[in-house]
Amino acid sequence: MSRGVPGGEEAHEHGVDELCEGGERAYAKALSEGRITRSDTREAMCLVSLGLLHPDPDRLDEYVPTLPGSALSRSLRDLSVALEDVRKRMSAVGGVAERFAGFETREVPPAGVIRVLEGKRRIRAVIAEEADRCVSEHVGIQPGGIRTSAVLEDALPLALGMAGRGVRMRSLYTHVARHGQGVLAYLEQVGALAEARTLDEVPERVVMFDRTVAFVPASPDRELALEIRNEAVIAYLYGVFECMWRVAVPLGDTLPAVSGADGFTHRERVIAALLAEGHTDAGVAERLGINVRTCRAHIAKLAEVLGSSSRVELGVRIARAGLDSPPRSTGLGAESP
Repeated sequence: MSRGVPGGEEAHEHGVDELCEGGERAYAKALSEGRITRSDTREAMCLVSLGLLHPDPDRLDEYVPTLPGSALSRSLRDLSVALEDVRKRMSAVGGVAERFAGFETREVPPAGVIRVLEGKRRIRAVIAEEADRCVSEHVGIQPGGIRTSAVLEDALPLALGMAGRGVRMRSLYTHVARHGQGVLAYLEQVGALAEARTLDEVPERVVMFDRTVAFVPASPDRELALEIRNEAVIAYLYGVFECMWRVAVPLGDTLPAVSGADGFTHRERVIAALLAEGHTDAGVAERLGINVRTCRAHIAKLAEVLGSSSRVELGVRIARAGLDSPPRSTGLGAESP
């Protein structure tokens, strides 16, 4: 590629680490004669770029040679000035980095971006950063059963930090989470800004901050997650959360009793409805936050009471008994889920 040079000529293509043959011949001629015409340098304009020739102000059609030592001294001066400029810039940036080291954080992607995060450690770190940034509201859907003390202890510092900034926190769990004391203890430590409600079943995990960013799993093992900053997607997820929140039962209330005297508990009715939808034993257990063995015990009771001897027949009898839709509550009671 050619480069523009003084005088409107174009330098021919080659690097600046050495002179081309034409350049050496032209420079030798200029040194021996004290000057050289422009026509004699058409194939050696690199000499001008290197500072070995400079235009003669008295004769604009000629160049005057610069002695090699002078050209070298000038190049060294230019290099020294450039290096000093780089040093000053590095010193200024280093000073800023030192003064604001405590503010270092991950660069926030622009709005509208959906990124893939890989690895549970990385996912937790990014969520923690967003929790530290949150200023108004955090909502989350937490599937699974009883929350372990390790999980709650890990989340407690982030929740306390948000509570200290006046952030409202709302979480949805399955009814099974009520059987452990961990969630209640967690809420007591965080304070009045944290609320929790429960449902028979909840979808996969969703974590949102300030209605600007949401995180959802992107693989069954949760080794991949999506970081969502798309306004429309976040609005949809938030709307789903609000719908579920309105029908969920506050953690401090007893679970609703279920109408009917068919001998089935609330949980068994929920399991029957999920079986009617075609879910497997493992799928039902995961959605309700219980282990598969407990789930199968409930299914066995359903089969016994309904008098079915096969899974296909059980589905038919569930439908005939009107158990193929989720139970509706008629009031508050003390029934176990």
